[in-house]
Amino acid sequence: MKTWFKSTAGLMLAATLVLSGCGTKPAPQEAANGGSKPTESTAGASKKGEKFNIGMVTDIGGVNDKSFNQSAWEGLNELKKETGANVKYLQSKSDADFIPHLNSYVKDKYNLVWGIGFLMGDAIKTVAAQNPKSNFAIIDNVVEGPNVESVTFAEQEGAYLTGVVAGLMTKTNKIGFVGGLKIPVIERFEVGFKAGVAAVNPNAKVTINYTASFDKPDLGKAAAATIYNDGADIIFHAAGATGNGVFNEAKDRVKAGKKVWVIGVDKDQSLEFGDDVTLTSMVKRVDKAVKRVSMEVIDGKFQGGKNIVLGLKDDGVGLPETSKKNVPADVLKKVDEYKEKIVKGEIKIPEK
Repeated sequence: MKTWFKSTAGLMLAATLVLSGCGTKPAPQEAANGGSKPTESTAGASKKGEKFNIGMVTDIGGVNDKSFNQSAWEGLNELKKETGANVKYLQSKSDADFIPHLNSYVKDKYNLVWGIGFLMGDAIKTVAAQNPKSNFAIIDNVVEGPNVESVTFAEQEGAYLTGVVAGLMTKTNKIGFVGGLKIPVIERFEVGFKAGVAAVNPNAKVTINYTASFDKPDLGKAAAATIYNDGADIIFHAAGATGNGVFNEAKDRVKAGKKVWVIGVDKDQSLEFGDDVTLTSMVKRVDKAVKRVSMEVIDGKFQGGKNIVLGLKDDGVGLPETSKKNVPADVLKKVDEYKEKIVKGEIKIPEK
């Protein structure tokens, strides 16, 4: 795992930045019936993967969440461009859609079926057990099964680095964290972030607010307003599309002449929301992971029953290059120092 990521990190990062630079919306439009039918990418084809069908079921945040669902879809579109594989997504409006969407791909004999997000765990487990000859993969959860490959991330490691940035750059010593659902993956973001802040600024207070949602920007905006009103000048969100509301609140305040920052999540969110409010982002390379496992299927190397954990040492999490726009060089130097200690095992960050 470690060798693969280090040998390909530069190439895949370049590919991702090129894709992001062309806009943040994924290639296809949602189906006219609200996403109840697969939507196909329109990218070009080549011979290597053109006989392979790979389907993806989104979490309730949707494929345009500016976060992990979108990153996964971008990874599949890169796969499409490079191999000619047929890639489609089904968008879930609620958890009741998970199993029907997964089964639709099984019925159509797809070579690999993805479930994106922690909440997909039970559905993947059920459908995989009922269809042992089909291949499944999941992001952000571990599902035990001989035909399921699981990919999780050490979010706490990347979040620790954003905590270092926030702790060193806050002017009020008040910082916020807005989460979506309080589930293990989001708790890893919270714990790592608080640990990073405390490491460099023990006097700073971190206010925590869980919105219990990944798809309600209005709740994110309200949570951010409460935290900013209490004097915070930086908020880190790990809330999917709900976090878009955090950015909206920050933009409103910046327009009113108040300087506040947001730390984005999963993708480099400065590309979507701008450098005026995005201090940095905790990038989680869902696109790389989805592309990698999907390529295993095309190459005949899929390994069901395996769990991949990606952290700083694998370039699976980290800060984007655009951080240098708003984060001073001396702060980024400090970030690199802490990153090295984490990679070497000198700093151990708890998961909860």
